[in-house]
Amino acid sequence: MMNKAEKIEMHRAFWEGRGPSLILIPTGQLPRYDTADYRRLFEHPEKMWESEIARARPVPDWPTDGIPTVRPNLGVTFVPAIAGQDYEIRDGHMPWPGKPINFKRIRAVRGVDVTRQPMMKLAERFYRVHAESDEGETVPYQPDTQGIFDVAHLLYGEEIFYDIMYPEKAAWIDELLDISRELVTAVTWHSKKLAGERDHEMVHGHSTQQGLYFPNAGIRIAEDAVTLIPPACIDRFVMPRIEEAARPFGGVFMHFCGRHEPFFERLCRCEAVRAIDLGDPEMYDIRWLLETAAATGTVIYGWLGAEAGEGWREYTQRLGGLVKETGARCALRPRIWPKSRDDCAEMRQMWHDETS
Repeated sequence: MMNKAEKIEMHRAFWEGRGPSLILIPTGQLPRYDTADYRRLFEHPEKMWESEIARARPVPDWPTDGIPTVRPNLGVTFVPAIAGQDYEIRDGHMPWPGKPINFKRIRAVRGVDVTRQPMMKLAERFYRVHAESDEGETVPYQPDTQGIFDVAHLLYGEEIFYDIMYPEKAAWIDELLDISRELVTAVTWHSKKLAGERDHEMVHGHSTQQGLYFPNAGIRIAEDAVTLIPPACIDRFVMPRIEEAARPFGGVFMHFCGRHEPFFERLCRCEAVRAIDLGDPEMYDIRWLLETAAATGTVIYGWLGAEAGEGWREYTQRLGGLVKETGARCALRPRIWPKSRDDCAEMRQMWHDETS
């Protein structure tokens, strides 16, 4: 198996258009998040690190292109909590944000020192534990930072969907989104510092134990709530903030859940966007996704769906053939994969052969 440095060079070649597309084959049927005894894990970063590193340890010796990764598993409340919003912790569940905060408190967010907030201190302790460990083949990456519109939505509440429709509210929405952008970028800067990332690059595992190396992007933005607004509002309020947030980091890795073809198209056309992960790719025509991404050189990073009754060999051949035919570049997290190590090695080689 390749070590971390060798995989980073393989990923660098992938971004330069050399070699096959990548495949990140899981080491087993793990739940996406470890939420067992979560309250105790959340309050004790040392215990959380032990849980996360146990999930990552099999990766270095597994037939996969993914780089072993861990992160503080603090959920979508990470940035809003740093801004002062309450949150709820329950065993078996990821954290859930509390009630929206008022105008005065939102405007006061600009005075918050993100480095001193309790939530950031939990992340800091997690990174310190990892740095002091002997797990050098595993890369720590950023917590769940969410996106600019998403954080604004969490802080302000459902009213944001009404206010964006009224011209007389535009000045307030601009202010709200600028506050959110400043907060997200400040949190990202400090998180990167704690994780030891350079400004314009990162490894991002996107809530899993295997990550993709980005040589030309240092921030990840998730904008799930944007799928609820029309294209005109996306153009007016969302895309300019994504571009502005990405600029100091050299580029951005984007994620969103739900179906919104115009948003996907706009992200593909955005020069700052390096890769897109879709939370619900089964809602789209896969050929259209690959052709749209290929037209702008945007990487598809994440899941692509399996067809009914499809085995892992058929799945790999079908998707690999589509990637090759469309000229797309893909870092695939497969929806289905074999159980044995030997079969996973065969799947990896088949994917490389199909996409070379």
